[in-house]
Amino acid sequence: MGWNAKVWPVRSGNSDTPQLVRLVMDASLVLVPVCALGASLLTFVSGFGLGTLLLPVFALFYPLEVAVLLTAVVHVLNNLFKLGLLLRSVDRQVLLRFGLPGILGAIAGAFLLRSFGSSQPWYNGVFHPVGAQHLVIATLMLVFGWLELARPGPHRSFGPEWLVPGGLLSGFFGGLSGHQGALRSLFLLRSGLDERAFIATGVAIACLVDLTRLPIYLTGTSITSVCQQWPLLLITVCAAFAGAWWGKMLLPKVTIRIARIAVGCLMVAIAGMLVSGLI
Repeated sequence: MGWNAKVWPVRSGNSDTPQLVRLVMDASLVLVPVCALGASLLTFVSGFGLGTLLLPVFALFYPLEVAVLLTAVVHVLNNLFKLGLLLRSVDRQVLLRFGLPGILGAIAGAFLLRSFGSSQPWYNGVFHPVGAQHLVIATLMLVFGWLELARPGPHRSFGPEWLVPGGLLSGFFGGLSGHQGALRSLFLLRSGLDERAFIATGVAIACLVDLTRLPIYLTGTSITSVCQQWPLLLITVCAAFAGAWWGKMLLPKVTIRIARIAVGCLMVAIAGMLVSGLI
């Protein structure tokens, strides 16, 4: 992907100031795990994924390409944990029809993201150069932010005959930016699954996509630069686990509309910051 092995200092023009770096690190150690806790909980009760909220938060502290990778690590571990909680409710037929094409889509999306990461910036933003990778992910954030703001419903979903192309499409965007939950929901809403099977099967599909894209992200990347952030990753993963466990207890609750609005607005705002080069 052409990622820089040096993660810190992060989004600051005054990057040589040790005190500023410590302040940013301290802020990320609090804000990122808190967001992971809340987003993981809301995954169960409102239907959108952990990566939807976590990627924009990581992007506030890290270069975009590193934020994508860190989000993917937390996302796959949290999904595996949730799968352990809901394994018995997975619909295997839907998993095969949707998940296997999703793997192919994820491969294509992840390799496309790598090619964007090695391209030259297109223009200079306010604080940072803006390239194809920033613009693509900003566009996806705008689209999926709109999907979060517009409540999904049967009138905007697809029938079971669309499971295979839906798997390819959602897997592709999952590999490209990690934003797969909204599209996956649109294709699974009318698949005949009850609430628990809908959530469990969605988690299993997300695991397949995550396990496919993560090795591709790591290819050609200094894994050491990510391992250096193990304290933040450990705290964030534990917070996401706690949110998933808590969310399972709240599973019968209805969709939290206010949470969808907040996440959608955040994604639109972060997309604007990426396009302008603010982050």
